[in-house]
Amino acid sequence: MEQSRAQVAAKRKLDDAAAEDDDPSNPIEFWVKRDRWPIQLFEPGIEHLLARRRSSSSPSSSCTFMTPSDQRPREEKTAQYRDSRYETLLATKGSYMVKSKLDVAQESKALCESLLEGHQAYPENSLFRDDIFGVTCRKIRNKNEERIFKDISRLIVPSAENLATYGATHLDILRESVNEGWNNSIPLTGTQAFTEEQLDKLSPFIGDIFTDVSFFMATYYMYSPFLACEVQSGAGSLDVADRQNAHSMTLAARGVVELFRLVGRQNEVHRQILAFSISHDNQSVRIYGYYPVIDGNDTEYYRHPIHKFDFTGLDGRDKWTAYRLTRNIYDNWMPDLFKKICSAIDQIPAKADFITSRLPARVGPVST
Repeated sequence: MEQSRAQVAAKRKLDDAAAEDDDPSNPIEFWVKRDRWPIQLFEPGIEHLLARRRSSSSPSSSCTFMTPSDQRPREEKTAQYRDSRYETLLATKGSYMVKSKLDVAQESKALCESLLEGHQAYPENSLFRDDIFGVTCRKIRNKNEERIFKDISRLIVPSAENLATYGATHLDILRESVNEGWNNSIPLTGTQAFTEEQLDKLSPFIGDIFTDVSFFMATYYMYSPFLACEVQSGAGSLDVADRQNAHSMTLAARGVVELFRLVGRQNEVHRQILAFSISHDNQSVRIYGYYPVIDGNDTEYYRHPIHKFDFTGLDGRDKWTAYRLTRNIYDNWMPDLFKKICSAIDQIPAKADFITSRLPARVGPVST
């Protein structure tokens, strides 16, 4: 046993020495041999942002395209969120489902008000039409999540891709997924949103889309999520949806913070809302914003309550509130966030450009 330990220690020393002897000017070869990028190529604090291989024990590592959430029944996927102690677990990771003592920035508070109040046109012929709204509410009462999602979710959180298809061309840069790792719809920027040069600069931090994990991607074809919608049914269901959304949008906000920290602009996102979530069932809606509180090298994430309401009351007076806010997020808030993200990507140090090969063509820029 003692000899075996000595052999292991000796081999580790040899491996470390060999790693030091490897030429960091050929980073691809270095990565193939060592399964990591050469530290010499990076300033302190950058290496942790690089894409990394998935753990071999990860349930997703055996599947090329589908995330773990695609492969499990919905009940199994939500089981951990049904335990109220999950909020404590989030807190241990620096994510809190409450307002911070510093509160969100006043600028973001004003933003939320404008998103709620800004005018939008509504679908003329839908299940929320005034003369059939009551019938719609009766038919989805006590129904499961799938039925609620099918009948009304698109009237609460409209599809960005569908709106783009109908002519809102400024939304062509957005992608959404349904029950694909990020449950229900999550509009976010697709690869064609960025230029080839920006994709080059992001490559070290994205890695291989089939085998690596990254701060900056939600699924294998999506970057920078900013909106999550969760649908639930049954008693206490919205608390479950809220926990799911808090988990997802903490990851979303973290990606933006890490990008801005990388280029020394983290103060620009301090206490600013970087993501939104909407939880709903057959009658109630909860809307939140998520923001970081940055203190030096430490970052904590908090949740700002924007609005809670019953859209079935007062003859459906508030039935279009979430729809209106979502459209205003798409039209008025998202373009500004996208510009800021692009400007940060443009500032990524040039020496990161050559440490990895180009992204595979299948996820590269698409001409439109």
